[in-house]
Amino acid sequence: MWVLLAVVALAYLSGSVPTGVWLARRQGVDPRDIGSGNIGATNVARAAGTATGALTLVGDTLKGLGPILLATYLGIGEGGCALVALAAFTGHIFPCFLGFQGGKGVAIALGVLLGLAPLAMAIVVPIFLLTVAVSRYVSLGSILTAAMTPIVLAALAYPATTIVVAAVMGTGIAYRHRDNIRRLRFGTEARLGGRRSTFPDSGYA
Repeated sequence: MWVLLAVVALAYLSGSVPTGVWLARRQGVDPRDIGSGNIGATNVARAAGTATGALTLVGDTLKGLGPILLATYLGIGEGGCALVALAAFTGHIFPCFLGFQGGKGVAIALGVLLGLAPLAMAIVVPIFLLTVAVSRYVSLGSILTAAMTPIVLAALAYPATTIVVAAVMGTGIAYRHRDNIRRLRFGTEARLGGRRSTFPDSGYA
């Protein structure tokens, strides 16, 4: 029990690490003061360049993958891994290092699920990439992928706990994208590689 609690706490702290903010500050900027103010890869790329945005994406993904790999190595069971996964995700959404004002959860959810369900991610990631390639909306790709992930997991007969984790994270991602959803409805969302709209944030966090 104490091992599980320790890993859950570590997972939350891992998720709380503000990768994008720390990397962007090395470039002399703070993504919270630029564009949408979001700390995810899309806005970091806007604020500090594509390379920094890419590193943010990798870092945020590893924040979710690392705790799951540790929990698996320590022999923590399915239920415990689910708690670890949700702790990491919660840390990213409500980071203790940024006054509990975090990102949208897409990249860290990817990291968590790479640890819990790698086969499913081999299906889900191409869905995201195809959606973005066709629509040029990163937010639409994020929302659609979050919604489809529990379905893919169920189709591949993954454990119920993993499906529940994906559903909870998907709900959180959709909620964090509520402004993007509104802009998609009204046609004011920014397209990838297009002109910036009045509301410039498109997705990753």
